Amino acid sequence: MVLAFAAGHDNQTVARRVRVAPATVGKWRRRFIEDRVAGLMDEPRPGAPRQIKDEQVEDVIVRTLESTPKGATHWSTRDMAQATGLSHMTVSRIWRAFGLKPHRTETFKLSPDPLPIEKVRDIVGLYLNPPDHAVVFCLDVKPQIQALDRTAPLLPLQPGQVERGTHDYKRHGTTTPRPTPSWMNLVERWFSALTAKQLRRGVHRSVRELVAAIREFIDVHDQAGKPYVWVKTADEILASIARFAQRS
Repeated sequence: MVLAFAAGHDNQTVARRVRVAPATVGKWRRRFIEDRVAGLMDEPRPGAPRQIKDEQVEDVIVRTLESTPKGATHWSTRDMAQATGLSHMTVSRIWRAFGLKPHRTETFKLSPDPLPIEKVRDIVGLYLNPPDHAVVFCLDVKPQIQALDRTAPLLPLQPGQVERGTHDYKRHGTTTPRPTPSWMNLVERWFSALTAKQLRRGVHRSVRELVAAIREFIDVHDQAGKPYVWVKTADEILASIARFAQRS
């Protein structure tokens, strides 16, 4: 902000550039004019002084990012607390402040296709700009959907208690709805809704029950079905892939 002031910009322009309120810009402009560089320093805050030193915070962050505890693939707050001499609540606050979540993991897949850029542009171009008077249909196969039954009856949702089911299950066969595997295929969004709403927590004692549940989902979905809308351009997708490749 100070450099923008020096370049002659007014408060409104600086606020838009750094994405803060004009009042915030005015506050820091005034502090710089009155006290120069010293005015940009953080002022003393009320309350008890900090008990955790910067070096301790840095130690937690470095350990979290660059090491793992013995006998485990990732740190827990209690493991980190034991290793650093801090409380597990302090570790939790440090992780939260820096957006660290060692207990969580996500998967990813990069296409091995030799012509990914050309295909992304072709497919996304079709989604965003289909031919006049045309409808784009997306087809795929969702194989090996299992008919699963819990080993004991579900305990239903109650006030103050979530639905509970046994962690183990019985298999009663599989089926395959058939409406080319691709994360750009919009039918995968429909498969995701099917899994979340009907399959993941479903109890199916036979393939017939499983197929009936899938057909019921289709019937309900079709009553108020709407086209899925693709919003990202090919350039945005390819830029995201490039950023991921640079981090890797």
